[in-house]
Amino acid sequence: MMNAAFAELGLDWRYLHLPVPPELFEETVRALPGSGYRGANVTIPHKIAAHELADELTDAAAAIGAVNTLVFEDSGRITGDNTDAGGLIDALGEERPASALVLGAGGAARAAVWALRHMGAEVTIWNRTPERARELAGEFGVGWTERPATTELLVNATSIGLARGDSLEALPLADAGTVVDLVYGREPTELVRWAVRRGARAIDGLEILVRQGARSFERWTGRPAPVDTMRRAVSSPVSSTSARS
Repeated sequence: MMNAAFAELGLDWRYLHLPVPPELFEETVRALPGSGYRGANVTIPHKIAAHELADELTDAAAAIGAVNTLVFEDSGRITGDNTDAGGLIDALGEERPASALVLGAGGAARAAVWALRHMGAEVTIWNRTPERARELAGEFGVGWTERPATTELLVNATSIGLARGDSLEALPLADAGTVVDLVYGREPTELVRWAVRRGARAIDGLEILVRQGARSFERWTGRPAPVDTMRRAVSSPVSSTSARS
């Protein structure tokens, strides 16, 4: 996806996969600028470590408590951002839901809750461990529930749907006009199919991936991201598989 975007804009840049063990994370990141890197995306299990390593944080990263994008500034300082939240906002487009239900209480849920609250939605959190839902709700000043009700927007920020054979019975599905599934793969997830059958607007995890990636791209390059090119790249069988690695 990123390499397709670089090629589209004629940038002689390369996006590489760098597997890094936790004990070498800080040492590796601090060495990257000297090797010509302009930034990095960070995924599990390094998002908290990236938050602690950054010299500066955007408002989103500071509030969410996790970083998925690092920018190596010319000054030598490292800025940490969280584009997961902005990616969700961009994927929703002009839609501004008055109410939203977020399923889950992990890192993806934190980004979703912050983004939706920032948009002005009345947010409620559900988690299969109610204590975690209550803790996260208290941290962000939103509601939590054990029995979800009808909502304008439903966001699945759990891992349900990631493994083949996962059942939707594990999720307390509520009627919603728009359903967002942060899980993605080669084929539409069961939740996306469920939403389409019910006539709801469905946004899958690949669209969120593209949108958060576009924001990272723009932070590094200072250029508008070619979103359509990035979307086509992740939609191909080869690209969508590598995007999950």
